[in-house]
Amino acid sequence: MIKLKFKQRIAVGYYKTKFKALGLVNAEKAAEQAFLLFCTPYSGKPKRKAPPVFHHGEKISIVSDGLTIRGWRWASHQPNAKKILVVHGFDSCSYKFEKYIIGLKTRGFEVYAFDAPAHGCSEGKYFTALAYAKALQQIIQQYGPFYGAIGHSVGALALSLAAESAALTGKLVLIAPATETITAIQNFLKVIPLTPVVEKAFMRHIEEYAQEKPSFFSVARAVYNIALPILWVHDENDLICPITDVQPVLNNPPPDLQFMITRHLGHNKIYRDENVFQHIISYFDSK
Repeated sequence: MIKLKFKQRIAVGYYKTKFKALGLVNAEKAAEQAFLLFCTPYSGKPKRKAPPVFHHGEKISIVSDGLTIRGWRWASHQPNAKKILVVHGFDSCSYKFEKYIIGLKTRGFEVYAFDAPAHGCSEGKYFTALAYAKALQQIIQQYGPFYGAIGHSVGALALSLAAESAALTGKLVLIAPATETITAIQNFLKVIPLTPVVEKAFMRHIEEYAQEKPSFFSVARAVYNIALPILWVHDENDLICPITDVQPVLNNPPPDLQFMITRHLGHNKIYRDENVFQHIISYFDSK
């Protein structure tokens, strides 16, 4: 069960009442408002102090769907250095991956990191994995080819979607990926329950926006279409992206996919764990 902070519980109560009342008048409008809430980072865009390494990165950007997506590039002193892309998750930002940026840079890689739409230094109010994947495809096309990429949570989902058609050439690391979008939707509906009529309209709104069923937005589906070596890191006790969603791939992994399964790290501690960090860095270092 996901624990909510006091302010979050107040907000949940407000939205439950709002969507129930609006649904009695206009189910489609209630569904649209619920979808926008689903796509809104719950912490907004709090200002964070840039870690020192970000003061030494070259500021770069792309424009995706009319939004400026801002990032950084850390050049390598080694000629023809391999490029690595670092991709953060929902309600996060590139700053949180300072350790990976330093670790990869120290080993001679040229490192890139971008804040997702509606996150960190990038523009936007709403976020979807589809919009993130589109931005990542453009980043890969503009700044690639990339030898590899690291993605966490929904960043790993977006990266998987992008990798199905974009020019990654080396290795892919997925840390606690948001394996099944349908699970994220179900978790949202547990916190913000909708009436059956509004829920049906909500699901229809998602499909109309994405032009795909939610089941398409699945790491468990995408990994079978990615012709790259993949390291998938997941925790048995992840409450956000449960290991049960991963089980079908664990039972029948693609030939070039290997798992690192951890315990008691959950969804966010996992990428900060020293053993996980060292394993990932070694994975990129190895031939």
